[in-house]
Amino acid sequence: MATHAREYRWVRDGAAGAGRLRYGADYNPEQWPRDVWAEDMRLMREAGVNVVSLAIFSWALLEPRPGEFEFGWLDEVVDLLHANGIDVDLATATASPPAWLSQRHPEVLPQTEDGTVLWPGARQHWRPTSPVFREHALRLVRALAERYRDHPAIVAWHISNELGCHNLYDYSDDAARAFRVWLRDRYGTLDALNDAWGTAFWSQHYTAWDQILPPRTAPTHRNPGQRLDFERFSSDAVRDHLRAEAALLAEITPDIPFTTNFMVAQNVRDIDYPSWAGDVDFVSNDHYLRPGELGRDDLSFWANLTGNIAEGRPWFLMEHAPSAVNWRDVNPPKRPGEMMRDALTHVGHGADAVCFFQWRQSRAGGERYHSGMVPHAGEHSRVFRDVAALGARLQELAAVTGSHRERARVALVFDYESWWVSGRDSHPTDAIRYDDETLAWYRALLDLGVRADVVPVSASFDGYDVVVAPMLHVVPDALRTRLEHVVRSGRHLVTTYFSGIVDQYDRVWLGGYPGALREVLGVTVEEFVPLLADETARLSSGAVATHWSERISHVADDVEVLDAYASGDLAGMPAVTRRRVGTGSATYVSADTGRDGARAVLKRLAGDVDALAADPLAAGGRLEVIVRVADATRHVFLVNRTDDEVVLDHVAPAEVRVAPRGVEVLTLPAASAPLGADAYDRMNA
Repeated sequence: MATHAREYRWVRDGAAGAGRLRYGADYNPEQWPRDVWAEDMRLMREAGVNVVSLAIFSWALLEPRPGEFEFGWLDEVVDLLHANGIDVDLATATASPPAWLSQRHPEVLPQTEDGTVLWPGARQHWRPTSPVFREHALRLVRALAERYRDHPAIVAWHISNELGCHNLYDYSDDAARAFRVWLRDRYGTLDALNDAWGTAFWSQHYTAWDQILPPRTAPTHRNPGQRLDFERFSSDAVRDHLRAEAALLAEITPDIPFTTNFMVAQNVRDIDYPSWAGDVDFVSNDHYLRPGELGRDDLSFWANLTGNIAEGRPWFLMEHAPSAVNWRDVNPPKRPGEMMRDALTHVGHGADAVCFFQWRQSRAGGERYHSGMVPHAGEHSRVFRDVAALGARLQELAAVTGSHRERARVALVFDYESWWVSGRDSHPTDAIRYDDETLAWYRALLDLGVRADVVPVSASFDGYDVVVAPMLHVVPDALRTRLEHVVRSGRHLVTTYFSGIVDQYDRVWLGGYPGALREVLGVTVEEFVPLLADETARLSSGAVATHWSERISHVADDVEVLDAYASGDLAGMPAVTRRRVGTGSATYVSADTGRDGARAVLKRLAGDVDALAADPLAAGGRLEVIVRVADATRHVFLVNRTDDEVVLDHVAPAEVRVAPRGVEVLTLPAASAPLGADAYDRMNA
């Protein structure tokens, strides 16, 4: 990953002062009468709120008619917040255009791949490539920036909101024109594009740039290279809008940092957020708890990745839910202790701000059943009591502010493009999922008590003793070289099935799978052997594959077979291999044996790989260990992954008890080992 293009700048101190964790929510006073505002101030003070995001969806009220701005109500709210010691992350309000804009200019409305127009009535009904929308949006941004540039309450700009959440893929004529410009810049010539896309297939050869369209609805499977480039283009097109607003803010308010809220999460696949990190002053993220047993580890995974997209610097948790959301098939409330655990897990992974959507639960609109810090039941509720307790806890943890994440010895590689491409149609099976596979390996590491960094594929692998790259499907030549260097420099690579298969154009590496990684792994896969719904493949170790297996037809002389298939047509053939190269090694897992199988492989490797040894503080995998460091201090977060109390009785000078779904934070001298420390502050959560 490229270094941060802009100078890193955190939220201004404002009324809250320096050295405090930020705490608050999206605030929507325009939804409520003025007599509620005073009550909001009282409750915010009681909860410990010190920052709110404001005016996110207020364009229609701020500019009720073209070019006519009404800021009176916003002036009143900003002044009221400032008088109560609450800072403002002020939105540019461009997330959803007003009704008059789409009425006057229906050409700003996005179109789906089959030409369906997405009409007003929800949110984000605009084309990222529309010059008309861009002109009107920037006019609003300019008006806001000029009006509030000197207001002491404003500590950051909040550009748009969840860019691309609903309008990322636009297939309109505006998008077609912009796509061609993007392709010209990328390839230079049609010959290069035709080669990259393999357009000799199915008579898709292009002889003029204006023949190229977005991958709209077609009779059958669309060109894979075209689809991949359109995904890249779409991510870049939304980022281009971010850059346009950011440039205007930097011109008018150079002293106010700006951000936009990423959505680094399991349910948001299609935006390459690592490429966006250099376009903001600090990284922000929205994350919502995944229901069910794997939710807590899933949250940790994405918070971990967010911290590494931020390159270890503090980042802003812009949105998560106090309790239930409204948009999943089933929306259970958070269990007792989960609000605290979820928030502090994010803090452990680098968040210096903890904010919710939303402050007061709406009584009307599409998100009226999405929880708020002040729920429909009001302040005398479990949710608000938990909100106030979290606010107090964050105040106690002020010493964490500004510290950086401590690098682990193990890296787990995450690649957005492999996520996109591995899930394509016309593949050997639809049953495997990149995000599931990467999470399974992350959970296996946690189970073993091994701390790992989830890193973007563009990040440096230097300094990591072990690099785990599950289902790394897209491997350009430069990435192949980087992974080979890991092994040849005496470190350890672990990768899995369906890895190394295609290059950056989604063209298959020839000569046998796993393609680009075949040489470093020392194995050749002749055929994929995906499994039918009622099939499994058992391995000699007892591991079971449920969706995928492979026919490994050749292993090099220096390759050790760690496990073999024990059933089916592949019985007796290699399933898990390891090639040693000097003091390094490359391990290959050819079957989807899930979390249990991953854990068994890692446990076996731990016999001679010190970096895979369990941390005693992890209590046999029951606790997740996260570390943030300042100059003289290590803040060790112990997150309970279970519903039972976990007791550590080997930490001097006293035992540590971590409540069910709880978090304990130990503050240790930077030079001391986590175990046997002479002194620490126990801060209960």
